[in-house]
Amino acid sequence: MGGPDTAEPAREEREGHFPLDKVTFGVAAGLAIAFLAWGTLDSSGMGTTTGNILSWLTTTFGWLFILVSASFLLFSAYLAVTRYGNIKLGPDDSEPEFSTFSWVSMMFATGMGIGLMFWGVAEPLTYLTATDASSIPPGRGEAGTADSARVAMEYAFFHWGFHPWSMYAVIGLSIGYFAYRKGAGNLVSGAFGPLLGKRAKEGPGKAIDVIAIFATLFGSATSLGLGALQITGGLDDVFGSGKSKWLTVAVIAVLTLCFVLSAVTGVEKGVQFLSNANAIAAVLLVFFLFIVGPTVFILSTFTESLGGYLTHLPTMTFRAGAFGNSEFLSTWTIFYWAWWISWTPFVGMFIARISKGRTIRQFVVYVILVPSIVSFVWFSILGGSAIDLQLTGAKDFTDELAAGSEGALFSMLREYPLASITVVLAVFLVAIFFITGADSASIVMGMLSQNGKEEPMRWLVIFWGVAQGAVAAVLLFSGGLGALQTLVIIVAGPFMLVICAMCVSLMKALRAEPYESTLPPRVRRAVLHAQRYDSLEHHTVALAGYGAEPEEVNGTSVADEDESRA
Repeated sequence: MGGPDTAEPAREEREGHFPLDKVTFGVAAGLAIAFLAWGTLDSSGMGTTTGNILSWLTTTFGWLFILVSASFLLFSAYLAVTRYGNIKLGPDDSEPEFSTFSWVSMMFATGMGIGLMFWGVAEPLTYLTATDASSIPPGRGEAGTADSARVAMEYAFFHWGFHPWSMYAVIGLSIGYFAYRKGAGNLVSGAFGPLLGKRAKEGPGKAIDVIAIFATLFGSATSLGLGALQITGGLDDVFGSGKSKWLTVAVIAVLTLCFVLSAVTGVEKGVQFLSNANAIAAVLLVFFLFIVGPTVFILSTFTESLGGYLTHLPTMTFRAGAFGNSEFLSTWTIFYWAWWISWTPFVGMFIARISKGRTIRQFVVYVILVPSIVSFVWFSILGGSAIDLQLTGAKDFTDELAAGSEGALFSMLREYPLASITVVLAVFLVAIFFITGADSASIVMGMLSQNGKEEPMRWLVIFWGVAQGAVAAVLLFSGGLGALQTLVIIVAGPFMLVICAMCVSLMKALRAEPYESTLPPRVRRAVLHAQRYDSLEHHTVALAGYGAEPEEVNGTSVADEDESRA
C-alpha cells in the first residue's frame, strides 16, 4: 500500500521541478528546421549570404575577437591565483563525482577530439608548404624550410593551446558555479542571475538558451561532418572504397545510432566509458609513432616549439593584422577564435556538468593547462613526424593537402611500420571522438531544453542526437556543410558578448562570497574550529553565572576543546 505513495513524490520531483521548457525547445527546434531547409533547398544562396556576413564580421570586428580571447585567458589566470581559486563548484563539503583521469579524458574528448585528429597532421603541413598568403603565418619564410617548420608548429600550438581552453573555462566556471553552488540550474541563462535578476528565467534568459542550443546543434553537426569525411577517407585508405557522399552519409547514420545509444546511458556510463577508451587508444597511437618515428626530432620539436610559443605568446595573442598578414589572421586565427566561441555553450556546459566538487583553481589548471599540454604533445608527435618526412624528402604531402586535408593523417601513417593497424586505429579514434562529442552535445541540448536537468528525458536526448546526424548528413549531401560552418561562426559574434557578460556576473557573485569560503581548506577548517571554540567558551562563562557546570555545556567541555586543539 505504501509503495505508490512513497514513489509519487520522487516522480513529482523528477518531472515537476524539471519540466520540458516548451518555449526554449520549440523555438530552437523551429530555427533548426528552418536553417536546415534553407541549407538543403538553397545551399549556394546560403553560402553566399553567410560568406559575406562572415567576411564583414572578421574584417570589422577581428580586433574585438583578439582582445576578448586574450581577456578570457587573463581572467581565468586571475581567478586561479587569487583567493577565489579556493571556492568550490558546489557546497564547501562537496566532492568530485569523477576520477581525475576520467574527468580529463571526457573534457578532452568533448572539447577537441575530432579537431585534433583532423588537423594534427594537416595544419602544420599547411603552414609549412603553403604558397597562398591566406595560409602563410606571420614570420614564415620560404615554404618547406626548417625555419618555416618552426613557425608552423608555433602557430599550431597557438591555435590549439591556452586560448581555446580558456574560452571553455570561463563559461564552464560560470555555469558550474551558479548551477552547483547557487542552485540556478545547469543552464547558460542560470549564470545571469546577478545581472538579469528574475528575467534570467524569463524571455531574455530563454533567448540566451536558444542561442546556446542553436550553436551547439550546428557546431557539433559541422564537426560531425568533418569527422565523417575523415572516416570515409580512412575506409578508402584501407579498403579502396572511394569517397562517395552515400558512403559518408552511411557512416553518419551508423555512428548516430551509436552515440544516441551512448547518450541515453548517461554521463556516468556511456560518455565516461567511451572517453576512457578513447584516451587509451590515443595514447597507444601517439606512443607507437613516438617510438617508430623520428623520436629525437619529435622531442626537439616539442621543446623548441613550446619555447617559441611561450616566448612569442604575447605577440601572437595581440597581433591584429594592422601592419600585414591580415589575410592569414582572418582565415585562421580569428576564424579559430570564432569557432571555439561557437563551441563554448556545448563544451562549457558539459565540462561544468562533470566538474561538480572541484575548486576553481583545480578547474582552471586542469581545463586549461592539462589539455593544452596534451595538444602540444599531440602536434609534436603527429605533426612533427609528418614535418620530418616533408623536410627530409621522404614524402611530399603537397598533393594530398591539395586534394583535401582529411587524408593527410592516413598518408603520414602509411610511411611508418604496421600502417594497416595504425590506420584502422586512427579510424577507430575518429569514430569514438565522433560518438563522444555527439552524445555529449545531445545531453547538453537536452539539459537546455529541460530547465537544466542533469539527466534529461531520454526521448529529448534521442531527438537532439538524431537531429545532429540529420543536419550533418543532409547538408553534407547537399553541399551546404561549408555554408553551415560559416553560419555557426557568425553565431559566435553575439555569443562572445554573452560570455563577456557571464564573466561580469561571475565576478560579481564571487565578490559576494563569505570570506571563509575563499580560504584554503585547512585554514577554513581551523577558522571554523576556532569559531566553535570561542562560541563554546563564551556560553560556558555565561551559563556558569546561572549555576551551570563548566564541564557540561551541550555535552562538551572547554577542557575537551583545549585537548583537541592541542
